[in-house]
Amino acid sequence: MITHGRLMQALVRNPTSASCRLHPIYQNKLAFASSSRLPVLPLPPLRRQSGPVYPLSSTSLASGLHKIFPPGTLRSISTKPLPVQRGPAFRFFYRFFAYSGAFVLVVGGLIVAFFVYDATTYREDLTYTDIPVSTEALYPRRGGPKNLPIAEVLVDDDDCEENTRQKRKPKLVVLGSGWGSVALLKMLNPEQYHVTVVSPANYFLFTPMLPSATVGTLELRSLVEPIRRIVQRVQGHFLKAEAVDVELAEKLLEVSQIDASGEKQHFYLPYDKLVIGVGSTSNPHGVKGLENCHFLKTVEDARGIRNRILQNLEAACLPTTSDEERRRLLSFVISGGGPTGVEFAAELFDLLNEDLGRSFPKILRNEVSVHVVQSRGHILNTYDEALSKYAEAKFAHDQVEVLTNSRVKEVLPDKIIFSQKDQNGETITKELPHNFCLWSTGVAQTDFCKRISDKIDTQTNRHALETDTHLRLNGAPLGSVYCIGDCSTVQNNVADHLIHFLRGIAHEKGKDPETVDLTFNEWRDVAQRVKKRFPQASDHLRRLDKLFEQYDKDKSGKLDFGELHELLRQIDSKLTSLPATAQRAHQQGQYLARKFNKLAQAAPGMAANQIDYGDMDAAIYKAFEYKHMGSLAYVGNAAIFDFGGMSFSGGLLAVYLWRSIYFAQSVSFRTRVLLAMDWSKRALFGRDLIDF
Repeated sequence: MITHGRLMQALVRNPTSASCRLHPIYQNKLAFASSSRLPVLPLPPLRRQSGPVYPLSSTSLASGLHKIFPPGTLRSISTKPLPVQRGPAFRFFYRFFAYSGAFVLVVGGLIVAFFVYDATTYREDLTYTDIPVSTEALYPRRGGPKNLPIAEVLVDDDDCEENTRQKRKPKLVVLGSGWGSVALLKMLNPEQYHVTVVSPANYFLFTPMLPSATVGTLELRSLVEPIRRIVQRVQGHFLKAEAVDVELAEKLLEVSQIDASGEKQHFYLPYDKLVIGVGSTSNPHGVKGLENCHFLKTVEDARGIRNRILQNLEAACLPTTSDEERRRLLSFVISGGGPTGVEFAAELFDLLNEDLGRSFPKILRNEVSVHVVQSRGHILNTYDEALSKYAEAKFAHDQVEVLTNSRVKEVLPDKIIFSQKDQNGETITKELPHNFCLWSTGVAQTDFCKRISDKIDTQTNRHALETDTHLRLNGAPLGSVYCIGDCSTVQNNVADHLIHFLRGIAHEKGKDPETVDLTFNEWRDVAQRVKKRFPQASDHLRRLDKLFEQYDKDKSGKLDFGELHELLRQIDSKLTSLPATAQRAHQQGQYLARKFNKLAQAAPGMAANQIDYGDMDAAIYKAFEYKHMGSLAYVGNAAIFDFGGMSFSGGLLAVYLWRSIYFAQSVSFRTRVLLAMDWSKRALFGRDLIDF
């Protein structure tokens, strides 16, 4: 007989020995012992004995092995058979079908959840309740200089409890539904003001992407957001109407709208604070024939441009069209080398280069010509010079003609007449046939802004309404009318406020402000007051010691009134107007929202102390400071970026970055989804070549 202990030792030495005659399962389980380097105890030779072979139990086998191996050498022993190793092909298909099944289940669950949600949006509740409407809203009293109805109460002021609470709040009227107005509405604290938005358009338009909509890259629906959804955030009211005039003394805004019978009705809208953000129009620059041009500021403009482009392409395909007429139909002229003109030229080239050959005769692609007429020496002249040259090189590669140092004199239905300087500096008059001309050269005042400017003697700017650094309209009652966006410009008249800056120091010295002399420490105090009143002048007041030394002409160690006035006048000349961009309007809207929130919080304390006069804006909040976040532009399968001294350009990767920035700036989740769908649709199916 072989004892249990001797058998364990024999198994360790040779688990597959024929003399052991173990069950195959145990032989596999112990095969590792023969290949291990564990010490084996010397054993005396085993005697071969006859008789039946009895398989060992798992319990006895495990207990025997633990007696031989040191603690921790064996972790576990199982009598189950080892798993069968599968090939790489089997594992690949197994995982593929497993992941595919999980994906199908997840997508299917989302689809089912969507239909469940969609079913909840259909309502069949036809019960109605009586809505109280004020008699003053239905029958407003008349008054004002023109004896018009005064809308002191609106028809939806009693729609709900929230509207009823805000009916007696200070009346804030916002004109326009652009970038500045939307930024103001999105940051304004609800329940602080009775807000009314007046605009002829009941939507917000994402203007930076408007050139993409003119050629079908994006749909117009993807660029607009209903303004009523934004107004709902502040429990406000919206009137689809147009501002006509304003009575500053009586705080009445004259509004006109078309009624159901097609007649224009006028009424007054009272306000406590009025925010003017009506935008601007294109600057004609005295050029004749602009009725033959297209503009790019509204949805209607983009739709008209898209239809005109496709009509020209269709007419060029007719067999009755001559070669000369075909070239004229396919000649597209853009007057203006700013961001709008450049991006439209790039989008137009993309349409002609990527989609024209798919659906139209290929001869059209050879006959197409795109021309950009720029009055300056470079296109995108407000960008870094390297970026301007990159854009010009990209257009040259794409065969988009750039005509620099050129000024349009007249636009005729079939051609434009322009002058251009040659290499010798001589001016030559040229003609360029066309059947499409886009006018994109600067901004000008709207009729509403012109009426306000004519009423106020201090408004001397013919291009925009002038405001102070708190965005208050110059010449209007203090703290009642504000202007933001393209319709306004911040007045930089630092030297004109010199007496104001010197008044405190002169009072301490007992002198007249015009006779006071400033030491360096006193000049430093004045500089701090200038920075606080005019934040845009901070960049020009960094080295106060050098400025003091430079303008101390008599080397007396002091600045007299004349020297200080000359110093501030030089700073005035260096301050430029803020750019007429969506970025500036957005910052101004946010600034006003924060200021109005502060004023509303401070109102109870001021009322308790009977303070209702003075410069409340300056006492409550700081002056507006514009921070340029950078500029970017699309130049045809490439993009350029100018971020305050850091500039770069690139191809498709830059285009995706350009799209990402505008995607993030989109006003709502709805528009972001539509933008993503439009870009995907262009990649899969191309642009829609349909005019309607």
